[in-house]
Amino acid sequence: MRIFLLLILATVFLFSFNISEATKDYPQDYFRSPVSGTIRLSGTFGELRPNHLHAGIDIKARNGKVGESLYSTAEGYVSRIKVSSGGYGKVLYIDHPNGYTSVYAHMQVFDKRIEDFVKKAQREKESYELELFPKKNQFAFKQGDRIGKLGMSGRSFGPHLHFEIRDTKTEKPINPLLFGIHVKDNIAPRLHQLKIYHLNDKRETQKTRTLDLRKNGKNYSVRKDTLVISAWRAGLALKAYDNQNGATNWNGIYSLEMYQDGQPIYDFKMETFSFDETRYINAHLDYEEQVSKKSYFNRCYSLSGNRLSIYKNKVEGGVVTLHQGKASEIKMVVKDVEGNTSTLKFWVKRGKVKEPDSKIFNYVLPYDEENQIENDGFYLFLKKGTLYENLYLKYNTTIDKSEGIYSSVHQIQDFKTPAHRYFDIGIKPSALPEELRDKAFIAYCGKSKNPQNCGGKWKNGKLQAKVRDFGNYCIMVDTQPPTIQPIRFKSNMRGYSKMTFKVKENFDTARNIDPFKYKATVDGQWILLEYDSKNDLLIHRFDGSIAKGSHVLRLEVTDDRGNQKVYERNFTL
Repeated sequence: MRIFLLLILATVFLFSFNISEATKDYPQDYFRSPVSGTIRLSGTFGELRPNHLHAGIDIKARNGKVGESLYSTAEGYVSRIKVSSGGYGKVLYIDHPNGYTSVYAHMQVFDKRIEDFVKKAQREKESYELELFPKKNQFAFKQGDRIGKLGMSGRSFGPHLHFEIRDTKTEKPINPLLFGIHVKDNIAPRLHQLKIYHLNDKRETQKTRTLDLRKNGKNYSVRKDTLVISAWRAGLALKAYDNQNGATNWNGIYSLEMYQDGQPIYDFKMETFSFDETRYINAHLDYEEQVSKKSYFNRCYSLSGNRLSIYKNKVEGGVVTLHQGKASEIKMVVKDVEGNTSTLKFWVKRGKVKEPDSKIFNYVLPYDEENQIENDGFYLFLKKGTLYENLYLKYNTTIDKSEGIYSSVHQIQDFKTPAHRYFDIGIKPSALPEELRDKAFIAYCGKSKNPQNCGGKWKNGKLQAKVRDFGNYCIMVDTQPPTIQPIRFKSNMRGYSKMTFKVKENFDTARNIDPFKYKATVDGQWILLEYDSKNDLLIHRFDGSIAKGSHVLRLEVTDDRGNQKVYERNFTL
C-alpha cells in the first residue's frame, strides 16, 4: 500500500512538473477567458495550417452561431483596430499593463463606441478596409468588460473567436494556454502514421514509405518492432493530432521529442514564434503530403533552409544514423499543454543499400544561393532563401493552341515543391495583338486546372510577375468585366435592413493581387460596402445614412486588368 501511494505521488509530481515547466515564464492568474462558459477549441496554437503556423487558439461559438459576447481578458486599452475582407476580418488589439497584448479576430461587431469610431473613419477614407491606431486609453476596458461579439468575418468559415496573446514589444504570439486559461483536456494526443525518408549524404530524399501505427492505450508501435531501411541514414515524420474534451476537432499537438538509443536528437515545442518565420512551416511539415492529400506530417529532421525557432535539440539535424548489424531504438514522445502524453517506440537498422535511380532534371538550384535562368522566351529569378533545400529543377515548354493563350506554356517543376519567398518570372508573348497588351496577365496552373491571374507588367519584351508557386505558367488575357448580380436589391427597399450584390471575376487571383476594386454611391454620395470575400458579396447595411425616399444607386467594379462593370438603378427606401 505504501509503495502504491508513493507511485501515485510520483506520478502527480511528474505531471505537475510538466505543467509548471511549460507555464513558469507566464502569469497564471492575470488573464480571464475572453468568452463566458466552457472553452471548446477548434484550433490550437502552433497548429499546422497551409503556409503558416496557427498563431492563436480558435474558440468555438457556444451555440454554433455568431453573436456571442466577447470580453476583455484583462484591464487594458485598444491599441489597434483592423478591418479587412480577408485574414482576421474585424479584429481588436488590446494592450495590457503587464507587457502583453490580447487579440480578438473574426469579430462580428465591435463595442458601440469602437463601431461608431470605425464607421466614421471608413466614411472619411471612403474605404471598408482600414487600420486604425487609437490614442492611448481612448478605448479603455476593465477585465470582463464586453468588447463586441463573436463572428466569422475575414477568412473564417465557421463562427469562432481566434484569440491570441502577444508580447507587446516584439509582437511575437505566445501559446494562450500557457497563461492559465483553462481548457478541459485529459485526452492524450493520437498518433496516426509514421513516414520514413531514405536520405543521402546531403540529406536529400531518395525514397519514402508510410506506415500505419498500432495503438495500445497511450503507447504506439509499428507492425514489426524493427524496421529495416535501405539507406545509411533516415529522416522520420509523424502524423499526430490532439483532442480536447467536449470537441471532436483534430487539433495540433504542443510538443514532440525524439530519442535514439535514449539520447535526445530532435524536439519542438509550440510555445512561441515570430510572424516573420511562420511560413517556414513548409519546411517543418511534409509539403507534398499537405498539398496533395491535405495530410499533415511533422517532419522530425531539419531541412537545410529551415529557420524556425521552435526547436531546441537537433543533433545532426534529427537525422537517424543507421547501422547494419545493430538495431537502434527510436522513441517519439508527443504531448499537449496539459501534459497528456503518447509514446511511439520501435527499432531501426540498415538494410542493403541500393544505388538510387538517377534523377531527370535540367538545373540544380542551390538553396543557399541566388538562382537565375533565362532564355529567349523565359526568365526566372529566385532570391537566396526561396528554397528550403537544393532543387533539381525540371523545366519544359509546350505549345498550347487553345484560344486565349498567347505564349508557350512553361512547366517549372510542379506544385508539390514549396517556395518560401516570391520569385520573379517573365514570359515572352507569341502573336499577342497590340491592343491586348494591357489586358495580358501571367496565368498559373497548378493543382487546380483553373488558371489563376498573377498580374504582370511589361519589361524588356517580357510580361513579368512575382509568384510563389511552382507549376505551369503562360500568358493569357482578360477582356471581360466582372459580373454584378443583385441578391437582395429591388426598386422598393422599404423595410429591408441591407442590400447585397454578388460580384464575380473571370479568373481567380493570386494572393498578392487584388481581385477587383469597387465603389458605390447613392445620389452621387459614397456609401459603405462590406466585402465578404468568402461568398463574393458586397453588402450595404442601412444605418440611417441614406434618407427615406427615392434614390439612384451606382455600383462600379473594376478588375485587375482595368475591365469595369457599372450597375445603376433607382430604388426607394
